[in-house]
Amino acid sequence: MSTAESPVGAHKGRRTSVRRIRRVPLLLLLVFLLLFFIGIAVDEPARVLEQARSVCLPCIGIG
Repeated sequence: MSTAESPVGAHKGRRTSVRRIRRVPLLLLLVFLLLFFIGIAVDEPARVLEQARSVCLPCIGIG
């Protein structure tokens, strides 16, 4: 039985792929948090709410 066919060798390959899969969501979460805090730092929430108000008030006939 070669190492590629042995259960130990198969288990090692599987463990590596599981770890790689778990790193991707963590990396995406970190990127999301970085962009989230950058958006807050440049006052994006206020800009978004201002644009939402200017769009919605004319749409419902108030503005």
